[in-house]
Amino acid sequence: QVQPVESGGGWVQPGGSLRLSCAHSGRTFGTLILAWFRQAPGKEREFVACFRGGNTQYARSVQGRFSLSKDNAKNTMYLQMNNLKPEDTADYYCAVASNLRQPELVDAGRYNYWGQGTQVTVSS
Repeated sequence: QVQPVESGGGWVQPGGSLRLSCAHSGRTFGTLILAWFRQAPGKEREFVACFRGGNTQYARSVQGRFSLSKDNAKNTMYLQMNNLKPEDTADYYCAVASNLRQPELVDAGRYNYWGQGTQVTVSS
């Protein structure tokens, strides 16, 4: 069972920080892809960041503010979100895939397993 489970969402004021966690089984064939997507009300799900093996990729909108890390012993990935803005408000989802090519990393349709999502609200 690869089903990821997210935690760590909540409410924060603009400029604040949150850390999201994604626990997963870690079992897959080939190169493991661990990603964060987000979906704001009325908008499409969009790519935030991912690990592709040991490498990371970030959306331009979060680069320099968000950072990924992982604890392989715990099969857990973290998304540290700093300097949060109201436009970061969304449901954040952890997604798992394997063997994606670089251009496919940002395509939500390429991911096989999704968590239930965790809500992040940034407002004053």
